[in-house]
Formats: sequence, structure tokens, C-alpha cells
Amino acid sequence: MKPMRVCGLMSGTSLDGLDIAIVDFSYEEGNIKNELIYFVTMPYDDELLQELHKLMDPAAPLHLVSTMNMYLGERYADSIMEALQVAGISLETVDLISSHGQTIWHEPSVEPHCSYARPNTMQIGDIAVLAERLGKTVIGDFRTRDMAAGGQGAPLVPFADQVLFQSGTVGRVLLNIGGIANMTVLPRIGSEEPIVAYDTGPGNMVIDACVAKLTGGKSSFDKDGELAKGGTVDNGWLDHLMGHEYFAAPAPKSTGRELFGATFVETFWTEGDEHGLSSVDKIATATMLTAKTIATEILRYIQSHDVKEVIVSGGGVHNRTLLGFLKVQLPEDLKLLTTSDLGIDADAKEALVFALLGYLGIHKMPNSLPAATGAGKATIMGKIAWGG
Repeated sequence: MKPMRVCGLMSGTSLDGLDIAIVDFSYEEGNIKNELIYFVTMPYDDELLQELHKLMDPAAPLHLVSTMNMYLGERYADSIMEALQVAGISLETVDLISSHGQTIWHEPSVEPHCSYARPNTMQIGDIAVLAERLGKTVIGDFRTRDMAAGGQGAPLVPFADQVLFQSGTVGRVLLNIGGIANMTVLPRIGSEEPIVAYDTGPGNMVIDACVAKLTGGKSSFDKDGELAKGGTVDNGWLDHLMGHEYFAAPAPKSTGRELFGATFVETFWTEGDEHGLSSVDKIATATMLTAKTIATEILRYIQSHDVKEVIVSGGGVHNRTLLGFLKVQLPEDLKLLTTSDLGIDADAKEALVFALLGYLGIHKMPNSLPAATGAGKATIMGKIAWGG
């Protein structure tokens, strides 16, 4: 595989903006080398946020989905040009753009209510528009190939976790806390234990929605976890929330706004009122729900996989209360680190991961992990829109 400079794009379920990572890759002696050259998050304005939220309603008109697909392609192209200009990087030096796109629907399991029902997923931000605007080859729409092979199309990050973080001395859990939280359990190299990876449940999604309710939309996240810090967790109600069917489902599994989006939050908020909780108590309980669901899953593998380190990335690393809640539920001798401690910016990780998936995909190399997605085989994910 030849060296390439790849622009990785990621916009997750938190909808906090477009992450852009410029990464130099090379392949030396069987190992993939990477160097993060530049990273930035280009935030979405309030109007775009509102429109994207509308599209996550199953009743959203098809023409709105279709036109936003084309618009986001333009928006991504403009954002890349702006980022490169700020960074002082010439577009000519970029060999490939690798885009995750914006997920507006993810349904890995379907009820067989009709002969047409299939597991499905949709990411928008048309790669052909990106290729045309920038004159660069673009690879994207990764998840559908894994689904075609019988997988859930998620989580995709565990493949890169193995490449970037598996250790020869200790077992590790790679934990990403975005809108949804997902983890990859990596046994040490040489262990007979399998790699395990799946979505644990809500990450920042429920917390963010509760903060938006409290502030009337003026704030979309709990900065440093200060609101949750001032609240009290209702442990009785928390036990009830932990009974959600998703948490009991076996892995591999994946989820999104379909389970923990607007409908879940409305019910959550109303139940909090019925329990006599203040708004900050609800936020504290939502924060503990994320922490407890994550900790419950990590504890399953500490002995079997000899886990000594939990390495966190994603927006949740900035929520001190969330990390504090998580730490007290884990063994004292378990190290809680961030990917930044290992040289990869915790905010940049997912954009870097999709740059890596694109680098492998364009070289026709498998870039999926069936153990994580449940697919029948490893595949080469990604559709290509050629530049020029």
C-alpha cells in the first residue's frame, strides 16, 4: 500500500459538528503507520441542527432527506476547504477523502412484518458531490457492505481499535463516548480470548437532550458535567431504567436515536417529574445511567480478558462528572486513561478511524471486524466516487 494523505470526516449522533482529521498513512513491514497532521471540529449552526433533527423522525418527508443528502455534500466540501486554509495545507497534497456521513437512520434488526423488511442504515452527505466539488476521490457509505454480509453495520471503530491499540502485555477496553457509547475489549496479543465490541447504550445523547430541555435549547451539552454535579441520582429510578431491553440483549448489538432519541427522552423527562426530581437531578440520573451501563459491560470482561486499562475517547471525555461516576463503579486498580494519553487526540479519534478505514478500502484491503458487527465475513467497506 502506497503512502497517502487522507482527510477523514466524521459526524456522529451527537450532531455537534463535522470532525475533520488530516492523516498521513504509510505501510511499513506489515504495520500501518499514521500521523495526525491536523484536526478540527466545524460546528453546525442552530438552523442546520434543527433540520437534521427533523430528518431523524421516521415520518420525515423523503424529499427533505434527499435534498439534505446533496446539501451536506456541499457543506462538507466547504468545511474541508476552510479547514485546509486555516491549517495552511494545500488541497493538492490530499490524496483521498474518507467520509462517514451523517447517520439519520440505523435499523440493524427488523420485524418481519413484510417481505421487503431488511436490516438497513442511512448516512447522508453525498460523496459524489464531495468528489465533484473538490476534484478528489472520495470513499464513504461504509456500513451497508457489512450489513450485506449479515452484520449490523456497527460498530465499525473496533477494527481500528485493534490496529491502533492492541497491546502485547495487557488487556484493554477502548471506550468511545459519543451520542452512543461503544466499547472494544482487546485481549493482549497472543491471547486465545476473542475481541468483543458493541454499543453499550446511550453515551451523551440523553444527557444532551435533557440539558437542551432545561436551557430551552440555549445549551446542548453539560459542560464539564457541572449540571450533573449539582444534582442527586435517584437510584431507585435508575434500577428501573437499567431494565431497558437493550441492556439485556446479547452482543453483537448496536443502537442509536431509534431507541434512545426523542421518544426515550420525553418518557425519561416525564418519569423524572413523576418521581419528584428537579431538572438537575434528572441530568445527574441520566449521567449515571450512561456510566452504569458502560461499567456493567466492562465488568463482564475484566477477568477473562485480563483488562488493566480503560482508554476513553469521544466528547464524553470532557464530562468530569460522567468519568467520576464511571471510575467509582470500576475496580480501583483499573487505569482510566484517554487516547490522548497514548498520543491520539481523544476528540480526533473517530475521524482518524474513518481516515484509516478509507485508506484500507481504497487499497482493496478488508476493513471490518466481524466479531464486532456479527457479519459472516470480513469485507472491504466503502463506496467510491472517483475524483478528477
